[in-house]
Amino acid sequence: MNQPFALRRPGASLDLDALLPQLTAAFAATAAQHDRQSSFPFENVTRLHGAGLLALTAPLSLGGQGADLATALKVIEAVARGEPATALVLAMQYIFHAALPDWPGFPDHLKAVLVRDALESGALINALRVEPELGTPARGGLPATLARRTVDGWRLSGRKIYATGAPALSWMLVWARTDEAAPRVGNFLVPREAPGWRIEETWDHTGLRASASHDVIFEDTPLLDQYALAPRPAEAPPPALDLIMALWAPVLTAGIYHAVATAARDWFVRWAAERRPANLGAPLSTLPRFQELVGAIDGLLLQNRVLLDAAAEGRLTPDQGGLVKYLVTENAIAAVEKAVAAAGNPGLSRHNDLQRHYRDVLCGRVHTPQADVALAGAGKTAFAAIQG
Repeated sequence: MNQPFALRRPGASLDLDALLPQLTAAFAATAAQHDRQSSFPFENVTRLHGAGLLALTAPLSLGGQGADLATALKVIEAVARGEPATALVLAMQYIFHAALPDWPGFPDHLKAVLVRDALESGALINALRVEPELGTPARGGLPATLARRTVDGWRLSGRKIYATGAPALSWMLVWARTDEAAPRVGNFLVPREAPGWRIEETWDHTGLRASASHDVIFEDTPLLDQYALAPRPAEAPPPALDLIMALWAPVLTAGIYHAVATAARDWFVRWAAERRPANLGAPLSTLPRFQELVGAIDGLLLQNRVLLDAAAEGRLTPDQGGLVKYLVTENAIAAVEKAVAAAGNPGLSRHNDLQRHYRDVLCGRVHTPQADVALAGAGKTAFAAIQG
């Protein structure tokens, strides 16, 4: 398909204030269709590539824009207000690219290949970590996915679930253990053209239906030795969370669901301003209880705005990232629930966008860190402070 924007050169400046409203509107125009069909919005990725946004956070030294967290958040929110599954795929790309400079065991020449591929071909990358038996690795345990040593590299076998954006990925960062007597654990980079892997279309979710988070199955997939990114001994403590993973990941994830709640709020305000019950003879927006309700919703979204901006601008510490994600997500869900409750049947009708926003915003709770982990982590930090 034709690119709607001229492809921008690496390092060229982006007028985000002019560009982002166009993207929001374009993505919103097809969001309901993709939700209904559970189809991945490939055309949205094409637009993002044409707009020069797929390598926004990649290092300047590799040809990327080197954008900071505040800029990345601005883009992610604008995309999510239009279509949140696209924003989730883009957020994973941004987190990965931003982490490249300090990624241990990642050869420099491979970093350059990945960024150049994103710039030239619109290549996407995502980490595939969750498994059927293990669940999320954030709670511990060893992966069942196995990397077997060969003469010239490795062969990878296993099943990953919830592989967001699977049909559109050019690169997959697969978490696996080795078959050695003393197993090592780490990431193995799989290019799309590698043989021996396939997608099983299992994704039939209530929310984020367009994310195509299908299962990906590896069956003796051959990999060059360089694609093993320094696996570590299984008994070794996991590497400490760096700034990118501790702050960027929860903030960008939370920003998606704040944007969904904002879209829901906008729908509800328009609906209440246009809805004129015969027995009232005036729009619902003239009723004090509807005005108060919108005020309460806006209060929740204002709290989110302050939290997200404070985190993105460095006014919060990385160890507060989990709390930010928890608070913003819960506020977003509460805001949409208020709108759904007040709208009644129209709020749950598949003819209206509000029900889609409601289903999408609930997905915020499943992303790492989940509520119990974020709260327990904050509690441990508080107790450690008075003991140290």
